[in-house]
Amino acid sequence: MIALAATGLEEGVWLRAERQTEGRGRQGRAWVSPPGNLYASTIVRVRPSDPPPATLALVVAVALEEAVGAYLPGKATLKWPNDLLIDGAKLSGVLLERAGSAVVIGVGVNLAHHPTDTDRVATSLAAHNVAIDPADFIETLAEAFARWVERWRGEGIDVVRRRWVACAHPAGTPLTARLPDGSTVDGLFEGLDAEGALILRLADGTRRVIHAGDVFLL
Repeated sequence: MIALAATGLEEGVWLRAERQTEGRGRQGRAWVSPPGNLYASTIVRVRPSDPPPATLALVVAVALEEAVGAYLPGKATLKWPNDLLIDGAKLSGVLLERAGSAVVIGVGVNLAHHPTDTDRVATSLAAHNVAIDPADFIETLAEAFARWVERWRGEGIDVVRRRWVACAHPAGTPLTARLPDGSTVDGLFEGLDAEGALILRLADGTRRVIHAGDVFLL
């Protein structure tokens, strides 16, 4: 998709793979890709008037929650910045990469299968008695994503931020953030700042704003 973005692929096009042989997760992690799950990518052409491109992580998160909710209402929650969870188990993964004027957004959703040998507990829609073909799910996701991109552009990041917080685990949820330098920060979830960064309330009562890192439920 990065190569296609460089050749002028227009915004709104989605590509879906039946299976990936070189899938990648965040920070270069391997991504196992059995058939039956969703492996898809799209691009957003960044305009000068758009909100910060990094906030597209929140846009795709709320679109995923909406798409999953069409098949399994009221079960999925969000964890910063764009993990979708069911009962604390990870359902999907998202990777954003910049390619010139485009942001390439890769999405993987466990529809039919989920790994059982990872450091994070995972789940799938099939594990919750939902059977959905990837070709059908991507249509639902593409429609939701297009609506949220339009709102992100027209109304700003705050409307997306509010929706994200409404779909997240409750305020006060204990979290640990593993930062890029290898250190960790423990605190209680206190929402997102105006630009979508994670706010943690630390044990001493101070607030810590997290702009990058891996976040885990405690």
